[in-house]
Amino acid sequence: MMTVSRRLLAQIGLSLAAFPAVAQTAGSGASPKDSPFVAPPAGGLDTSIGRLRFARGYPDDATTKLLFDNLDLQRAVQAYIWALPLVSFAEWQDQHRTVFGVSETDMVVYESFRDKLGILTANSTTPYILGLHDLARTGPLVIDLPAGETAGGVGDFWQRSVGDYGQGGPDRGQGGRYLLLGPGQDDPQSTGYHVLRSSTNSVFNGFRILSTDPAAGAALLAQYRLYPYAQRNQPPPTRLIRPEGRAWSGTQPRGIAFWKRLAAVLEAEPVQERDRFFMAMLRPLGIRKGEPFQPDARQSALLEQGALLGEATARVMDVEKRFPGAVFWEGRRWHWLMLFNVNQRQDGYDALDERATWFYEAVGAAESMAIRQPGPGQVYLGVNKDAAGDWLDGGRHYRLRIPANVPARQFWSVTAYDLETRCFIDTPHERADRGSRNTLVKNADGSIDLSFGPRAPSGQDSNWVPTAEGRGWFAYFRLYYPEAAFFAKNWVLPDLERVG
Repeated sequence: MMTVSRRLLAQIGLSLAAFPAVAQTAGSGASPKDSPFVAPPAGGLDTSIGRLRFARGYPDDATTKLLFDNLDLQRAVQAYIWALPLVSFAEWQDQHRTVFGVSETDMVVYESFRDKLGILTANSTTPYILGLHDLARTGPLVIDLPAGETAGGVGDFWQRSVGDYGQGGPDRGQGGRYLLLGPGQDDPQSTGYHVLRSSTNSVFNGFRILSTDPAAGAALLAQYRLYPYAQRNQPPPTRLIRPEGRAWSGTQPRGIAFWKRLAAVLEAEPVQERDRFFMAMLRPLGIRKGEPFQPDARQSALLEQGALLGEATARVMDVEKRFPGAVFWEGRRWHWLMLFNVNQRQDGYDALDERATWFYEAVGAAESMAIRQPGPGQVYLGVNKDAAGDWLDGGRHYRLRIPANVPARQFWSVTAYDLETRCFIDTPHERADRGSRNTLVKNADGSIDLSFGPRAPSGQDSNWVPTAEGRGWFAYFRLYYPEAAFFAKNWVLPDLERVG
């Protein structure tokens, strides 16, 4: 047995000398009394979390507290990473209710820079029409989607795709009727519906209008209907709400507020089979389904620290993606943003870290947002470093050259976001992106130089995206209806070059 152990350790460049506790008990005749837990070194065992003291194998009071606190803090950090997509949607739903005063069948129209300022990594180019509905309150819901250039869909509150509609859905942009069902709700088997069943009571329902014709967009919006299936014979009008300058934020709350939001949404939703171990981890921290969330001082302190370390960890995973295949063009800084299947099931496991890197900085995941072949849908690439490998700095100036003939049939855009908020960079200019739907100055070869920085270069205002001094930032490159040249990598986007 020892020969095998030594061989295995040698294969990974280690020896038993690195494990004195193992070395003490190795070989024939080893006595359990030589264990460091029975006969610890003088002064106790020094570990990465502090000094542990055992007497005859039993921990003293300080060691017990230290190890339990460490255990529960670890669980809080992991639970934060696990809960990111759920808390994100729950917070947004609460903002709809408390800031905008929506009912369960209202939709909110986000159109202007200010409207979208609270959305994680929003698209600046197209309007959003969004709702977060509780099917437990409404019963099954019907969506009457008119024909037109739309991209949208429904997701459950874990931000798993339930189904697309519009150009990327079964209606293919020709319009259709969709029936949304929650857990345990009976399918009425009515004809003429595309049935979408959610695993959670609350759902995210939203779409973007892709048409460049304002009149066509307005007509499409006027025809959109959302109503309870029970009222299908006389459907009420759908109320459209606009932010109208009201300040709001859909970002995950921080500190104990994160856990309050999590506890509330877990109470309202069925426990997913895959998540039962996480529910067990939360119990010592005061989050128990069927019981009020009333953490004591110890639990509150650990949860506060867990939220802090959890967010810090999520940000590191986000900006330093350590996943195979994350970089799109070899030798470039641009990386894929959605690195998981939209149902979050991977080969042999469920996405966790991959999921956290996306939902820390974004919301929503639909099939049409993660296509890997030409056709209707979108491609998202991100960048947070310049060509030299330095983090993007809002006080510096950068140039991004967009080569001619961008392989996007509908449009392309480059959008800048604040690293801290993961939303638009809030400047008086109220400009977040530049793209093919803007009037841009082109070079003689058809390429376009975009500028990013706190001030517009002389004579280049039309091609400029403002950043903020003292703030880190990152960018998304979006292609709508990507073409074959993109996936064949015949067209290559350069890195951002620092020019000042």
